[in-house]
Amino acid sequence: MTVRVALVQLDCSSDESVANRVTRTLALVESAAKDADFVILPELWHVGAFDVTAARDHAQPIDGPLVEALSGIAAQNEIWLHGGSFAELADDGQHYNTAVLFSPDGGLAAAYRKVHLFGFDGGETTLMSGGDELFVVETPLGPTGLATCYDLRFPELFRALVDGGATAFLITSGWPTPRIEHWDVLTRARAIENQAWVIACNEVGVQPGIRLGGHSVVIDPKGGVLVEAGGDADVLLVDIDPDAPRRWRQEFPVLDDMRIG
Repeated sequence: MTVRVALVQLDCSSDESVANRVTRTLALVESAAKDADFVILPELWHVGAFDVTAARDHAQPIDGPLVEALSGIAAQNEIWLHGGSFAELADDGQHYNTAVLFSPDGGLAAAYRKVHLFGFDGGETTLMSGGDELFVVETPLGPTGLATCYDLRFPELFRALVDGGATAFLITSGWPTPRIEHWDVLTRARAIENQAWVIACNEVGVQPGIRLGGHSVVIDPKGGVLVEAGGDADVLLVDIDPDAPRRWRQEFPVLDDMRIG
């Protein structure tokens, strides 16, 4: 049985207020839920992945109104919802870039705090703290690992998710246009080397001096691109076979030959 996934590639330009973007995005998710079993949003979509000031000003706790609204949509539509990531303000005052995954009853199935922070002592590293826990969650896609944007450059993280049983990766992202060729290569590489589904949702638009690159994509365990967006806002729909990784790993058992790690 296949699973229909919707990737909501949002325009997250900074000339739109956070309140308006949240309202618009929740409506888009409601619409996508009519045609999909599983919906995924991009990274820090409510504030923009490169807008550190907005992330500081609009950070919320894990039980705040944004997470509550996403949970409600998942429950009302009985879908799995990857709510992208949001700027989390923890009880101890620390900030995190936290990806949230909801089950069809609205329950919070995982809250993944981004491990690898981007900025080289600038950008999100000036506000966020890095997480230290990885998640593999049983979903209709099979055992599903979570990753966020810059994590894509660290293959060790994905191999650790595979060691945890993952056969699919959900990647929420705010990847910029100047390095979009890297995104195209790395998403395929992570699928090929791990013989796993890669479902990667990026955003578009312009945030303080940075243009986001789009190219949201779904890649099968052999590295084939099933569907890919361009550089504009879009909603991608694709049917995914959760059993494909198992079959390919049996046919071409490269993971059994690992000698290092």
